[in-house]
Amino acid sequence: MTERFARERVRHELARRSLRVLRIERPAPGFVRVALGGEALDGFAAPGPADHVKLVFPDGAGGTLMRDYTPLVFALDAPGGPELVIDFYLHGGEAGGGPASRWAAGAEPGDELVVAGPRGSALAPRDIDELIVVADETALPSVMRWLDTVGAETPATVYLALEDERHAAYLDRAAAPNRAFHRFPASTAAAAILQALRDRRITEGTFVFLAGEATALVPLRRYLRRELGLPKAQVDAHGYWKRGTAGHDHHAPIDETDPDD
Repeated sequence: MTERFARERVRHELARRSLRVLRIERPAPGFVRVALGGEALDGFAAPGPADHVKLVFPDGAGGTLMRDYTPLVFALDAPGGPELVIDFYLHGGEAGGGPASRWAAGAEPGDELVVAGPRGSALAPRDIDELIVVADETALPSVMRWLDTVGAETPATVYLALEDERHAAYLDRAAAPNRAFHRFPASTAAAAILQALRDRRITEGTFVFLAGEATALVPLRRYLRRELGLPKAQVDAHGYWKRGTAGHDHHAPIDETDPDD
């Protein structure tokens, strides 16, 4: 018998692609949308809702560093040729933040960016009755991918931990009658979202996606996996960043004292 929420895994040939910036957009306050193109996109695929590619940036000291980002859209049939669209949340605003945010804030058409991967994709489960998402700004492109993937017919509840309420405008196009969006200030979000999860019914058909600052997700994951006893396949949790840690590996366990089984 196939486990509920089983996810098909797809492997991709690992490639580094040198792409050029085609255009820059501002989809919401605090975000920069970069459309990339080039012949090197031949063979690119990222069908999973939380797929990650590695982007290569100058580190300011003559070297380079890599950061993981979720592709928002990959369009083979764009008018000017294949396009890969990546959205950047500007940590620290236009002038602050790390190398990735600074690059995105200053990017212009014609600039080059090296994109590596993805190495593989985890497709969305096909048997989701309801979707619950918990995320901060860094994970909003993944949230959009999840909502697009499950479709507007699947009920969804999204809990947002936001540094600035204006950033919620990023999800405006995802509004639908059976979707609910709840916003909380980042400073108090972990406790408020935990209480919201305790106050609601989570059924065996509910799939939960958690993504954002790693330490803020620990109590949420503990409640879902240990107190409620939800199986591993029903809760997909990712620490996209960790306060005080540069270049945090999002593959690292959310809670090192309680690794997934």
